[in-house]
Amino acid sequence: MLNDLKKVLVTEAEIKQIVKRVSSAITKDYKDKELVIIGILKGGAPFMMDLIKEINLPLIIDFIRVESYHGGTTSGELIFRKDIEVDIANKHVLIVDDIIDSSRTLKMVIELFKKRHASSIEVVTLLDKPSGRVIDYTPKYIGTTIGNEFVVGYGLDYQEKYRNVPCIGVLKEEIYKK
Repeated sequence: MLNDLKKVLVTEAEIKQIVKRVSSAITKDYKDKELVIIGILKGGAPFMMDLIKEINLPLIIDFIRVESYHGGTTSGELIFRKDIEVDIANKHVLIVDDIIDSSRTLKMVIELFKKRHASSIEVVTLLDKPSGRVIDYTPKYIGTTIGNEFVVGYGLDYQEKYRNVPCIGVLKEEIYKK
């Protein structure tokens, strides 16, 4: 699978450093608050699992699954596949995502949680890709910013593959432009 990468953007060691830095900020910011961490499936799961191990606070976790990409790299209609099960009313919600690109998915999830009366809603993302923005949004917690490249690994996929690659890399064009 590593042979399908044009280059590595974020190494496994760098991911661990990002997790420690971001979790430290979250621990400080949410001290004495009722925190619910909600991961966006499937891509955000590895980042969330590593993140929660480093957050030194009592917290509740849940997941939501929203599909926004169909057939590889083409953006499609947003479809909610799994909703959260926890009541977030009057709680502080932190959404965990693997990558913020267009912000369309994120906007829908935030709007849904606002309707459910969360006390606050913030976002932590491993990767921020501002060049892909369709909706203007900047997450509160950003692992690292990347350019306009097609990346896979550590939860990010191409046609459900490459999620288990331990680093984040740029996928070779011949793989996804077949």
